[in-house]
Amino acid sequence: MSRSVSGLKNLTESNMKKLFVSAGLVAIGAAALESAMADDNGGSSTGDVTSPKYWNVGATLRGFYDDNYNIGNSSRGSFGVELLPTISFHEPLQQTDMGIRYTYGLYYYEDRQDIGVNPFDQTHQVDLWLDHAFNERWHANVTDTFAVGQEPELLNPNPVVGVAAPYRVNGDNISNHGNIALNTEWTRLFGTSLTYDNGFYDYDNSGAFVNSSGQLVLADGTAGPSLAGILNRIEQSVSLDLNWHVQPETTIFVGYQFSWVNYTGNEPIAIVNNFAAPFTYYSSDRDSLTHYGFVGIEHEFTSNLSGSVRVGASYTDVYADPLFPSTSWSPYADISLTYTYIPGSYVQFGFTHDVAATDQVAPDASGHITQYANDSVVYVDINHRITPKLTGTLIGRVQYSTFQGGIAGNDDETDYSVGVNLSYQINQHFSLDAGYNFDDVETQIAGYAYDRNRVYLGVTASY
Repeated sequence: MSRSVSGLKNLTESNMKKLFVSAGLVAIGAAALESAMADDNGGSSTGDVTSPKYWNVGATLRGFYDDNYNIGNSSRGSFGVELLPTISFHEPLQQTDMGIRYTYGLYYYEDRQDIGVNPFDQTHQVDLWLDHAFNERWHANVTDTFAVGQEPELLNPNPVVGVAAPYRVNGDNISNHGNIALNTEWTRLFGTSLTYDNGFYDYDNSGAFVNSSGQLVLADGTAGPSLAGILNRIEQSVSLDLNWHVQPETTIFVGYQFSWVNYTGNEPIAIVNNFAAPFTYYSSDRDSLTHYGFVGIEHEFTSNLSGSVRVGASYTDVYADPLFPSTSWSPYADISLTYTYIPGSYVQFGFTHDVAATDQVAPDASGHITQYANDSVVYVDINHRITPKLTGTLIGRVQYSTFQGGIAGNDDETDYSVGVNLSYQINQHFSLDAGYNFDDVETQIAGYAYDRNRVYLGVTASY
């Protein structure tokens, strides 16, 4: 399946620690969102509030140029303007911190105006958080992010995990990511962490069907499945960590996680013609279960250098495949290292490896479809305070994907992303920023390789 087949040619606590990495990878406007969260939460998304201010309003206005905004074979470029107003509220209490933030995005593309296409894109993002300490031993945290948009960084807010569709997608695409965590210190040396994660995806590109000729097509006649058919899904997981505080600066743990994925597109996604009669795969035929077992360690080497290692294995059961149900083992890893070398300046490096959803599905010669991908992600984030008013950020990310079954099983895919941003604080309420983002997907899969350059310059006001 090529990208044009998808309709694009036409138009927990550890996760919270990693949230700042996503700021530089958001296509346009992320710096303002990160600043707003810092204002709301006193610089901490876990509720360490130092400011008495209960509300915040702000807006970012930027001009940009995107040399491949449609991620199509023609690589159309466009100048444009974006407006990002945001409003947030938070309520810090003695044992509880709670808040809500809403950000609206309006994007204007000059090139789309010139060719007679609707030049505007709109995005919405709502963030909720609740942090509560029942007592000195019991602590709960609830977070949720709801988004409507086009860029993968908005729809997949955790950049340290694999991205199923690493490109911009036209339409009002919806995602929701929720997390509930309960951390308990049973004794001075032993504690547990119980978490539940939920991810929901709903893509605008839908409506694939099998026509009278036995071909899988979209409503506009384009051959192939829809993005909704292959990527609409609910991802859920429950995990339990057993923690031992062997030293004040060292914690070791062992854990188990159970995850399940249910595809909800309810559409045909592939046709196999290897048998006496054609066989049609549907969205739910990719449902799967995964079990994880892992061990790990968290250690503070010094007051400004800390690291975490979590390694193990996963066992995935593709039980819903009506032709070729299968099971497989895969390594699992989540490694990070953070160094704060001066106040306001830090470096974070990390590596993850896990199974993940993919937009590849086409069957191979034997009739197997692609069920999922094994994704390895390497990321680095450098935030440097050049002067008290000038801050620079450099963020890089590489995702290497191999595919389980299907035609794509013979290929691999590498997604490179780099973001550079300079922000100058004029005064308490106004700042200027400029940045550059580069994306490059290299793959042998026909129609999926592309590169994209984006530059922007703007001003942010907040109060």
